[in-house]
Amino acid sequence: MGLFRFDNLPVNTLVGADKKTFHKVLVDREIDDEFKTKFRTTKCIQWILNWFYIVNERKYRKFQPAKDIEDPVFIIGHWRSGTTFVHNVISKDPKFGYCTTYQTVFPHLMLWGRGFFRWCMKVVMPSSRPTDSLELNPDQPQEEEFALANMSPCSYYHFWCFPRHIAEYRRKYLIMKDMTDEERAEFNEVQRKMINLALNASGKRQFLSKNPPHTGRVKELLELYPNAKFIYLVRNPYTVYKSTMSFIGNTLKTTQLQDISSEELEKEILETYTELYDKYQADKGLIPDGHLIEVRFEDFEKDPVAMAEKIYKTLDLGDFESVKPLMEAYAGQKRGFRKNKYQYDEKTVSAVNAHWSKAVEKWGYTSL
Repeated sequence: MGLFRFDNLPVNTLVGADKKTFHKVLVDREIDDEFKTKFRTTKCIQWILNWFYIVNERKYRKFQPAKDIEDPVFIIGHWRSGTTFVHNVISKDPKFGYCTTYQTVFPHLMLWGRGFFRWCMKVVMPSSRPTDSLELNPDQPQEEEFALANMSPCSYYHFWCFPRHIAEYRRKYLIMKDMTDEERAEFNEVQRKMINLALNASGKRQFLSKNPPHTGRVKELLELYPNAKFIYLVRNPYTVYKSTMSFIGNTLKTTQLQDISSEELEKEILETYTELYDKYQADKGLIPDGHLIEVRFEDFEKDPVAMAEKIYKTLDLGDFESVKPLMEAYAGQKRGFRKNKYQYDEKTVSAVNAHWSKAVEKWGYTSL
């Protein structure tokens, strides 16, 4: 068990940002008084670590990415739709590289000092996630938006620090509206860089992504990787609503530098789901035939190995039989995992029916 829990971490996620990103993220952002001590601690440690980040950046300038990299596979879907479990199962295929928890926190410490800082991280980090008690360690597959947020101001995940600006981050960096040409170029650069570093660290040639924000970036990702493949997860919207409210509310306690009312937070969560759903539906037709599979999480959860095999066949991901035992072993270990149980109260049913009815109707879910 690490030295800290999520509820008593002395720093927030900006500790892993380089100097340029750190200062750009803070422009025109107010920090509430109750979070200023955590911010000062974060700023102090970030300043110390930035000297090591500079060394890594110099090494990256001489870095030569592998030339035979295969097109990435993107696991997408709204938060709490089961993307983590699917990522963990498919990542058992040894051909895939992925962004680790370590890389999400320290994307600028991947080419020098990684062994030492990975050990430091393992000592201090919490041993499980705050929302569902899933195990955490530095080497686990993780969603790369946290890494992107530490590499660039052009990331939706800066809302974790400044939740009163969720709408702005959502429009610019989640559904990719109103971005300047400079911001688009920067997003493309850090996306490529993040994947190159992950593959270099793992020694692999194909990247397996799990990143809910990419659900709103299908068009933009295809411009970077025209032959990329996509696994889109859907889950009962009533469950997603309850789980997302809990997930974001609990996680914000660790990361936020601003307060936000519960009413405003709920409003933004409802709006984010709607806009993300609409953007995906508008863009998915751009994905080449045979490069997209849409999966109900309930089906995957019921028989993860059988559904993984279906995914492999649909997307032509290679020889499934050779990796089937690895996935069976992992799925067997998780079979007894206790999940949160949700009751759909009147407020939940009313909110989902009022705002997410398109998804409910399209996928045939009910509140029963």
